[in-house]
Order: sequence, then structure tokens, then C-alpha cells
Amino acid sequence: MRHAGIVAVLVCAAAAAAAAAEAPQPRPAQRPPPDMSGINVSKDVEYAKAGGKALLLDLYLPRDAPGPLPLIMWVHGGAWRAGDKAQCPALPQVRRGYAVASINYRLSQEALFPAQIHDCKAAVRWLRANAARYKINPQRVGAWGSSAGGHLVALLGTSGDVKDLEGDLGNPDQSSRVQAVCDWFGPTDFCQMAAHMLPGGKMGHDAPESPESLLVGGPVQENKDKVARANPITYVSKDDPPFLIMHGDKDPLVPHHQSEILADALRKAGVEVAFKTVQGAGHGFGGPDVMKTVEEFFDRHLKK
Repeated sequence: MRHAGIVAVLVCAAAAAAAAAEAPQPRPAQRPPPDMSGINVSKDVEYAKAGGKALLLDLYLPRDAPGPLPLIMWVHGGAWRAGDKAQCPALPQVRRGYAVASINYRLSQEALFPAQIHDCKAAVRWLRANAARYKINPQRVGAWGSSAGGHLVALLGTSGDVKDLEGDLGNPDQSSRVQAVCDWFGPTDFCQMAAHMLPGGKMGHDAPESPESLLVGGPVQENKDKVARANPITYVSKDDPPFLIMHGDKDPLVPHHQSEILADALRKAGVEVAFKTVQGAGHGFGGPDVMKTVEEFFDRHLKK
């Protein structure tokens, strides 16, 4: 089954002085709810607890499908300050024989980086620890995200052996590595975004109120060590999993160059990477051709 809707991505954040920029963009017109017949749904499953807060995911499984199933974990966008697991473009993949998990993680107003990647890695470890229960193949785990979620899945892919980013949330005996990454227009090197102005021309990515500055806890150009720690490009190595990177050439929020430099770094390291520019697309896209590219990528690497 092909997903044919336009993927709505919650984007853009700022501080109280720029509250309008901080809020997510308006949602598109209401669509009919997806057909969930033949799909088993487990909502609000706790995968870890951080500071007394339950971290939750939703798990979607094809009913009566033989296991073990390859898994796609969706990580939402929203400038690390908004968004929710309920918006899950990966859901149609359940009908194609995948288990799909959609996760929430701590937002930057709750906890600074690296809390967000700690949560994502904890979710992967929990899914592996519970693979037999849910008929998941623990050796076939893919990660897919957009915008801030694209940043986090790219970081999952490049930091598989980085102990500093593992955190201490649950199932330490399990690996947090993933076997394939689909990064939709995620930031990859915050310091190279500085000259790009956010919509309205009032604030660049290096401003104290920018989403990136709020994530690391201070202005990007004044906290380069913290920024380097958060950049997926910092950790690129030859043992990274295959990547599919997609980015609109008219993106007003995350410069197209951010995906170009990650793709170049992965290629130089000898990592398999496919980089697709979506012509005319802004910060968010969809449609049959886009989804076909994603599906073929995951099929090639998770259904071998």
C-alpha cells in the first residue's frame, strides 16, 4: 500500500520573545482517520523513565503476520520543542509487513541535549529487549525522522558506538545501533546553519532563541563544544548503517546544504548513502514518488 498524503511536519520554534516563531505550523485540513483494520495497536507503552517522567511509544503490528518482523522507528520533528508521536507517516508500512514504533522524547524545554538522543537510544534498546514478545526481528531495525527527528535518527546512525550518547535509561544489555536510517531534512552541523535566516528575517540559527541554541543551552557560536557533541556529522565512521537522505531544495528552515554535507561525509567514510533532492519542496513533502523511494530503501536493507 502506498502512502499518498502530504506529510505534515511540525516545525519552527523560538523563545518567549518570539512566541509566534516557536509555535508549530498550522495543521492541514482534517483527513479521515487511517484504516486500522488488521493492525494491532499498543498505545502509550512506557519504554523508559527519566527523572520520574514516563517516556512513551506507540507500537503498530500487522495482525496475524508471521514474525519476526523488520521494525521502523519513527522520530517526530518540531524543532525539538514541539511535535508528538501521534503524527506517524510510517504507519502505512505496517501493511507492507513492518512493525512500526512511533516515539516521544523529552523536548528541549524539559531537558537539554543529549537527553533527546538518550531517549531515542533507550527506545531502540527497549524494542530489542521486547522483540520476542512483539515478533520483531532485533537485527532489522530502521530509524526514520523529519526535521528535528531527522537530526536524531541521523545521530542514531552515526553514533552507534559513542558511549557518551548512550545514557543510562533502561536495558543496558541491548544495542542501540540501527541497520538503516532515513533522514528527512534534518540539521547535521549547527554551526554551518548560522547565516541562514529563519522565516521573517528576524533571527538566524545562531541567535540565542533559535531552536538549535535552545537545544544545547546557549548561542550556537558561543558553545561550539556542545554543538559538536550534538552534530551527527561529528561521529561519521565507516561502520555506520546505510542512509537515505531527502531534502527539499526550497526548504526555508533547514538549509539544503545541511543534507549535502552529511551525504558527502558519509560517502568519504565509505558508507552507503543515497541523497535525493525533492525539487520544489519546502520543509515537508510527501506523495507516491517520495514514499516509493523510502519503501524501496527500507525493503532493500531490512527485508534482506
